[in-house]
Amino acid sequence: MSYDVTRIRKHFPALAEGAAHFDGPGGSQVPDVVGEAVAQTLCSAVANRGSVTAAERRADGIVVAARRAAADLVGAEPEGVIFGRSMTQLTYDLSRALATQWGPGDEVVVTRLDHDANIRPWVQAAEARGATVRWADFDPATGELAVSAVADLLSERTRLVAVTAASNLLGTRPDVTAIAEATHAAGALCYVDGVHLTAHTPVDLRAFGADFYVCSPYKFFGPHLGFAAANPALLETLHPDKLLPSTDAVPERFELGTLPYELLAGTTAAIDFIAELMPGTGTRRERLTTSLLALEEHEDALARRLEDGLARIPGVTVHGSPERHRTPTVLFSVDGVAPAAVYARLGERGINAPAGTFYALECSRHVGLGDTGAVRAGIAPYTTESEVDLLLSEVAALA
Repeated sequence: MSYDVTRIRKHFPALAEGAAHFDGPGGSQVPDVVGEAVAQTLCSAVANRGSVTAAERRADGIVVAARRAAADLVGAEPEGVIFGRSMTQLTYDLSRALATQWGPGDEVVVTRLDHDANIRPWVQAAEARGATVRWADFDPATGELAVSAVADLLSERTRLVAVTAASNLLGTRPDVTAIAEATHAAGALCYVDGVHLTAHTPVDLRAFGADFYVCSPYKFFGPHLGFAAANPALLETLHPDKLLPSTDAVPERFELGTLPYELLAGTTAAIDFIAELMPGTGTRRERLTTSLLALEEHEDALARRLEDGLARIPGVTVHGSPERHRTPTVLFSVDGVAPAAVYARLGERGINAPAGTFYALECSRHVGLGDTGAVRAGIAPYTTESEVDLLLSEVAALA
C-alpha cells in the first residue's frame, strides 16, 4: 500500500486555513490527536508524580509512556531519555555537566555544518574550562561534511565531537556512524544533533554509535520541547547542578523542576501518529520504521520534483548538491531578489517558505550566504505535488 497523503492531511486542522506549508524544518503542523492529548491532560487531574492518589499515578504514567515512546522513536532505552525545554536548553545543560571533566589541553570538535545550538554551547563550555575548540569544515560547493574533516582533527586530547545528523539549512546528512567510530577510536564522546533528521527517516541511536542523540518533538508533529537520549550508564557518570531535595536518579537528575505533563502526553501521541502513517502490525518500533521508510520515499520524490523544477528556472540557484542523499530540504536564492522579499512574496500567495540562516549561522557564512541566508523550502508528511507545483510557479514568476 502506498503512502496516502490525502488521508494524512485530514488529521491536520491547520491545513484548513489554506496555506501551503514548506516551513516544516522550523516546526511542523500538529495533528488532531496531539492537540486532543494535550487538552485531555490539561483537563484531567494531575499532580506531582507519585503512587498514592489517582492524580499522582496519572502524572507518573504520562512520563513513563513518553520515555518509552521517545526511546522507540530513536532506538534508545527509556531510562536514558531526558526531557527538557528544548534541544538548545538540554545541550547547554549537558555541555556544562560534561565540561566539569575538561581542562586546559583538552579539545572539543564542532562543525560548521551545524545549527548553532550544537556549536555555541560547546564553544562556551570549552572556553570556560580552558579547553581548545577545533573546527571541522565542509565542502561549500556540495554541502558535504567528509568523515576525514572530523577524523583528521582527533587526537588523544579530544574529549567530545558534536555533529549534526542532518543540516537544517542544506539537508546534508553526514556519515554519523563513521564519525562516531572515529570519535570512539580517539577515546572521545559523540554528541549528535538529530533535530532535523528525526522527522524524515528511521533513527537508531545504537546503529549510529552516538553517545548522545538530541531532537525536538515539535519538528515531528509534537509540542514544543526537546529530549536527549543516551546510555543510562553514561548518564550515571554525570552530575549536573540540581536542587538538594530533588532526586539523584537517572534520568530525573537532569530534569529541573516539574515536567510539563501535557507536552509529554502530546509527544507520545505524536510518535504514535507517526507509527500509524502506514497500516501495519508489530511493535511500535517496527511500525515506526515501516511508516518512516514510506514517508521518506514520499518526501524524497517531492523534493526531487522541487529541485528539478527550480533547476529549470533561470536565475534561481539551489545551494548544496541535489545529487547527494539529503533530507527533503531545499535552500535556494533568486538572482536580484533579496531572500526576505522572496519570503514575503510567497507568503502573500499563501506559501509559507521562510528565509534566513535558521540559526545555522556558521553554515550560511561558509557557503557564502553570510548572515542573510536564503529561502528554505521543506517537504513535510502533508505536502502534496500540487503544493510543490504552486511554489515552483510563484518562484518562476519572481525570477
